[in-house]
Amino acid sequence: MKGKKSTKFAAWAAAVFFVGTLFPYAYAAVDGGLKQLRTFVNVLEYIKENYVEPTDTDTLVTGAIRGMVGELDDFSQYLEPKDYDTLKNDTRGDFGGLGIRLSEVDGFITVMSPMPGTPAFKAGVMPGDRIIRVDETDVTDMDLDAAVELMRGPAGSKVKITMTRKNEKTGEYEELPEYTFKREKIVPEVVYYRMLEDNIGYIYLVDFSGHSTEEMQKALEELTNKGMKGLVLDLRFNPGGLLTGAVDVAKLFMGNNQMIVYTQGRKPEFYQEFKTGKSAPYPDIPLVVLINQASASASEIVSGALQDNDRAVVVGQRSFGKASVQQVIPLDDGAGLRLTIAKYYTPKGRLIQRNYRDKSKENEGGIFPDVEVKMKPEDEVKIFMQYNNIVYTPGKSEPEAKFTEKDPVLDKAVEILKEGPEKIIAQKAEMAKAQQEQAEQKAGADAQQKSVSAQEK
Repeated sequence: MKGKKSTKFAAWAAAVFFVGTLFPYAYAAVDGGLKQLRTFVNVLEYIKENYVEPTDTDTLVTGAIRGMVGELDDFSQYLEPKDYDTLKNDTRGDFGGLGIRLSEVDGFITVMSPMPGTPAFKAGVMPGDRIIRVDETDVTDMDLDAAVELMRGPAGSKVKITMTRKNEKTGEYEELPEYTFKREKIVPEVVYYRMLEDNIGYIYLVDFSGHSTEEMQKALEELTNKGMKGLVLDLRFNPGGLLTGAVDVAKLFMGNNQMIVYTQGRKPEFYQEFKTGKSAPYPDIPLVVLINQASASASEIVSGALQDNDRAVVVGQRSFGKASVQQVIPLDDGAGLRLTIAKYYTPKGRLIQRNYRDKSKENEGGIFPDVEVKMKPEDEVKIFMQYNNIVYTPGKSEPEAKFTEKDPVLDKAVEILKEGPEKIIAQKAEMAKAQQEQAEQKAGADAQQKSVSAQEK
């Protein structure tokens, strides 16, 4: 009897911790909340008393917290003390890696893009591949940070990775042969540029890291000195990076204190605007931006800002849709809570973040191109793989650039620049004006109908 009372006390203590730590404002909804808390305590107590093997209350409560936070979205996360310490004292620079940028999509650890010149890139890892095992450890239900930790290790050491890839015909994910990678410490170039036909400049931006803006400026200066008359900014397979990098890149092409992006959450203090300065170094150069399904985060901020401000024509395929703000909150027991507090919106108020869990919101989020050019994933990857011979590792000689794969997205961009992107921008403006007038007419008709109905009553 004494043991049962102790278990019940432990269950209630766990519930108090559970609520007190994460829900200091829960008492406003006390009626419904207490009923659920009683159910939680009852389940916990029954498990402690009857489960086939001995259980640990702390482990069970931690699992419950993880499940609760995991219900929110793919980016909110409960961090146990050791994970929180790792986050605070990040030592990624001391480790070798595989060169894979990852995200959690639909509950799976998913490749956003392999970095050019890295082991993953050379092995043919593709955006959208799902990682299911690291060595012999199943990571399908593992937090992203924990899985990444398994992939890290000393440069020169080896790790086995098992992945699945979507079969485009069946829609099912099929397991690939096991990869064995040798970890490397590689810092690839983030910008590649060249002059295309008719003095059209081309810049391929790998990601938005600390030196992206500086390298972009160097590329733009050199292309300008060579007589550039138009520019293609290629953000395909660019998974994003620093917000400051996105804002600074947008400022290269836009001035007049224009909106770049803003954040909005439930609380007023989470609203924040990011705008350009009064002037920009390249405000008038005709511009086309390329995106695809692997363009994410900072790439979407830049393409969305240039699109909404009628500064560029966006060509390609709908972007990934990953742009939310997380706040890390320390908890009393040394743990932490990474919580999504706001989302990013384009200047015209379009939500960038996609809700992959709710299929009814399939048409929300991501950046939709002005001109869509569809391609098979395997063909896109062939084009992307050419950059393995272009974006090289510092310290190694730069190999000769060879382009053999047909690139219809780039071809379309060049065609638009030759004809003048202002034509498409003008067409967009006319369509937007027509849609606005149509909406106003409908609103007026609805109001008139309501007035007639009210008079008849």
